[in-house]
Amino acid sequence: MWNTFIIEPAINALIFIYNLLGGNFGLAIIIFTALVRLLTLPLTYQQMRSTMVMSEIQKSDRFKKMQAKYKNDKQKMSEAQMKLFKEVGYNPFSGCLGLLVQFPIIIGLYQAIIRSLAATPVQLFDLAKHIYSSIPASLIPLNTKFLWMANLGQPERLPLEFLAGTSLEFLQNQIPLLTILVVISTYLQTKLTTPASTDAQSGQMTQMMSLYMPLLLGYFAYSYAAGLALYFVTSNLLGMVQGLVMKRVREANAGPEGSLPKTKKAKQPEQTPVHTKKR
Repeated sequence: MWNTFIIEPAINALIFIYNLLGGNFGLAIIIFTALVRLLTLPLTYQQMRSTMVMSEIQKSDRFKKMQAKYKNDKQKMSEAQMKLFKEVGYNPFSGCLGLLVQFPIIIGLYQAIIRSLAATPVQLFDLAKHIYSSIPASLIPLNTKFLWMANLGQPERLPLEFLAGTSLEFLQNQIPLLTILVVISTYLQTKLTTPASTDAQSGQMTQMMSLYMPLLLGYFAYSYAAGLALYFVTSNLLGMVQGLVMKRVREANAGPEGSLPKTKKAKQPEQTPVHTKKR
């Protein structure tokens, strides 16, 4: 089921785009990433919106007063917080669903890119089992050259040929440019799409996330296929653009500083009209 609904459609979509672009797998990864971002836009939008709304609630005067009032009573604070969420029509779990749905998709895309970069006979045989009959068999193996990278299936290193014959020659094929871009873009995206929290515990978790996630993806980019690193960079850049647009829109529609965010209000129970008798 995992292969049928996630891996195989992703692999065949990648190869189909690759064929349309005249055999440029690097561009195929970039276009494919943009299409996936577009298809999952409702999920990422809901996730980002939920995070931003929660940040706005925590910065509101009413929330800060609640924190001061119930600073020694966590149960009362939790009850007051849930009541406030209900009043403004905010569901704290609304962003979790999108994240849970995206996670298997992201894992599937990683696997699809790695399998598409098959080079050995065993890998090529495994790839052939996942190719639809409508895809020309002559496309396999794929052309994995892109820009300065001779093989997108291998870890990327920048070939600084001008260093040959100099005292810095040892750095000629050691600079992992894509890894550096992955770390920087992941950090910027995390900071952009995860607003600062006034809650000490949440703030600490956010700070840890903004440090560990770039390092983790940077390790993957450094150790595994360059095609995967290219996917990370493209996805991060598109995520930053989406985050900037959403941030500008929310700031433009925001109320006075310290006010509660504008969200869809919770439905109020309908009141039965009272009829009075005419005298």
